[in-house]
Amino acid sequence: MVEAGGAAGTQHHLQQQQQQQQQQQQQQQQQQQQQQQQQHQQQQQQQQQHQQQQQQHQQQQQQHQQQQHQQQQQQQQQHQQQQQQQRQQQQQQQQQTF
Repeated sequence: MVEAGGAAGTQHHLQQQQQQQQQQQQQQQQQQQQQQQQQHQQQQQQQQQHQQQQQQHQQQQQQHQQQQHQQQQQQQQQHQQQQQQQRQQQQQQQQQTF
C-alpha cells in the first residue's frame, strides 16, 4: 500500500512539472510573436524613411532643372545684346561714310 501510494505521488509530481513546462513554452511563443511584430514595425519605418529620401532627391532634381533654365535665359539675353551692339556699330560706320 505504501509503495502504491508512493508511486501515485511521484506520478502526480511529474504531471505538475509537465504543466509548468507547457506554460513556459507558451510564454516563449508569445515573446517570439512580439519580436516579429517589432521587426515588422521597424521595416515599415525604414520604408517610410526611404520614401522621404526619394522625395528629397526629386526636389533636388527640380531645383537643378530650374538652374539650367535660368542659365539658358541669360545666354539668350547676352546674345540679343550682342546683336544690338553689332547693329549700332554698323549704323555708325554708315554715317561716317556719308
